[in-house]
Amino acid sequence: MAKGVNSTLVYILGALFMVSFVFVFEAMLTVFSMFYSDAFAKKLVQIERNTKGISKHEQLDIRNCDLFEGSWVLDDDLVPLYNTTTCPFIRKTFDCTKRPDRQYLKYRWQPTACHLPRFDGRDFLKRYKGKQIMFIGDSLSLNNYDSFLCLLYVSVPGINYKTKLTNQSVTVIFEDYDVSATLFNSLYLVDVEEEHIGKVLKLNSIKNGEIWKQADVLIFNTWLWWARRKPRQPWDYIKDGGKIVKDMNRMVAFRRGLNTWVKWVETEVDLTKTKVFYQGEAASHHYGEDWGEPGVKGCLNQTTPVAGSIYPGGLPLPAKIVKEVLKNKSKSIFLLDITILTHLRKDGHPGNYNGYGGVDCTHFCLSGVPDTWNQLFYASLLHLTS
Repeated sequence: MAKGVNSTLVYILGALFMVSFVFVFEAMLTVFSMFYSDAFAKKLVQIERNTKGISKHEQLDIRNCDLFEGSWVLDDDLVPLYNTTTCPFIRKTFDCTKRPDRQYLKYRWQPTACHLPRFDGRDFLKRYKGKQIMFIGDSLSLNNYDSFLCLLYVSVPGINYKTKLTNQSVTVIFEDYDVSATLFNSLYLVDVEEEHIGKVLKLNSIKNGEIWKQADVLIFNTWLWWARRKPRQPWDYIKDGGKIVKDMNRMVAFRRGLNTWVKWVETEVDLTKTKVFYQGEAASHHYGEDWGEPGVKGCLNQTTPVAGSIYPGGLPLPAKIVKEVLKNKSKSIFLLDITILTHLRKDGHPGNYNGYGGVDCTHFCLSGVPDTWNQLFYASLLHLTS
């Protein structure tokens, strides 16, 4: 009898212990889960913001935010917006897959007063279904263009596309949305024509404009070739009004060419149909004293951006000319003011890790800095169409 009572008592005590243990364990698990889930959720939100910007429900009012004022922030969670090895549009010139350091891919542009919206390629394709986007300019426009193509290409898995070529342009058509993206090669925007005396740079003529104005979005760029001299200079004379000269001050020529282009935009482009952008002057990094490292030559071995929001070398003269020419033109031309943020990225160039074997401190790696140019382009479009 006593033995049975003792067995029953042991059973009851054991059961109570198990219930208490389970209760305490579940309580601990609940507290731990609450803490861990909250931390994990916050981490996911941070990763989402770092890699894709912010959600549509949180999109900032960029009317009151200067997207071009800010700094580059190191973010170890940052993931490139596309895989360089799987994008079919990247030229070897911009391919930095052989570059041993990868930290240049871990910096994101952080505007001072807001977040930069993510580039939503699917949204872009839907918004511009049946439309044509055209980049007009030199090889920096090509740098930008290749980035743009990759951003659209990865946004819709398995998207169909075809390519068309002419003597001066390449067009990629994303067939599922009938969106055309064109690069039109124009080193000066104004014309260079063959005449009996040789090739003439005409500061008052834009004949290719008849092709350009058919597009729905235009992104222009020029400067790189204005300072080039022989043997790389692709003209023999300059025509300024009715006067032909062998040469002239290149900054004066650049300003006059830009003024001709602005006049063309305002008189020839249907601004109710077509959005016009000017891509600010990008940066070459050849002299270390420009970014506070006297004695350094070129961009080789540069692995970090210039810290902060101010470039020690200041705003280059061509960029100042652009701002002066475009002053009070915001109703007709939107300035993608990438100059300072690009100058800060002395680490973003291919250097000697590119497809042709030379040292390139002028163009930028893809993926890389031009992806941010296109994020800013997309954000600006959202502002202009809202």
